[in-house]
Amino acid sequence: MRVPDPAVLLTVRTSREDDVAAIAAIYRHHVLTGLASFEEAPPDLDEMTRRRAAIVVAGMPWLVATDPAGLVLGYAYAGPYRPRPGYRYTAEDSVYVGPRAVGRGVGRALLAVLVDRCEAMGFRQLVAVIGDSGNAASIGLHRALGFERVGLLPAVGFKFGRWVDGVLMQRGLGPGAATLPDRPRPA
Repeated sequence: MRVPDPAVLLTVRTSREDDVAAIAAIYRHHVLTGLASFEEAPPDLDEMTRRRAAIVVAGMPWLVATDPAGLVLGYAYAGPYRPRPGYRYTAEDSVYVGPRAVGRGVGRALLAVLVDRCEAMGFRQLVAVIGDSGNAASIGLHRALGFERVGLLPAVGFKFGRWVDGVLMQRGLGPGAATLPDRPRPA
């Protein structure tokens, strides 16, 4: 999918193994400087490779947004919301944008494609667990794409010497909960 933007023309595509170094660098920035992730030490390249492979092997989407030169500007993926079979129609999204690409539509382009992919896979709900109730950018991004705030977990995390909330947002996919699933999803 190509998304026009005043600053850059983006391409959102399925990630490849050779994207992992750029993905790891973006995530490292967020771990060290922000509250989107409650990790305190950035995982190394081998661990990020393992994490991506686990999502891909499970048949779930892991996307990257690139500029015309192929530079990875951000990434997004969906994983199982919880491991129990009863949650098989619900996925959880994660979206991370590189620091030089913030405010350029990268997150919106990634999340829009991720929503479409999850819906096409038969998921009925997509959940976002957003670190920090003050994370206006992520909350606004999700709200703009149809997510609603459904909960707040006060002081559920501790990072940078302070307590941090978790914000729960959710969006129905396809008919959502209005009908029973019309096709089985692997448990």
